[in-house]
Amino acid sequence: MRRRQLLIATLAIPVIPAIAKTLTVAASDGLSESRLVYLTPLKSDGGESACQGEVWFAYAKDTIYVNTQADAWRVEAIRKGLADTRMWVGDVGMWRQADGAYKKLPKIRASGSIVEDSGEWDAVFPAFGEKYSDEWPTWGPRFKNGLENGSRTLLKYTSLRSET
Repeated sequence: MRRRQLLIATLAIPVIPAIAKTLTVAASDGLSESRLVYLTPLKSDGGESACQGEVWFAYAKDTIYVNTQADAWRVEAIRKGLADTRMWVGDVGMWRQADGAYKKLPKIRASGSIVEDSGEWDAVFPAFGEKYSDEWPTWGPRFKNGLENGSRTLLKYTSLRSET
């Protein structure tokens, strides 16, 4: 190996982790296959909130979207500046009845925000409709109408990265 090749190879090493995927295969597969994620806002000290729950979600363009009631704790947490969120990807049923089983699922950390742009709402609805095709004829109009009348909020989680 020539000196120049060695120098280039050595300089490239720190870049490789930076461009590697930030989600494990298990988390990525779970986002493609699961019908639920379980989530909790993280408190300012990094601890998990007592507010946890399972939600429907859409996964599109490295972003997780959740359509929820406007007064839900997950919305209030983001409004209070607690955007850092932990998610578990998979489906073990309702979180209160799962006896903590969801905490053994692939874990993701993300940053949440509120989507105000109706164009983004419309762009993500097909992903929800495809994922929940059996329920979408009922829930699609409820989600859309709720966003329009302010009774529902669309949350957007980005900067997805797996946790161990």
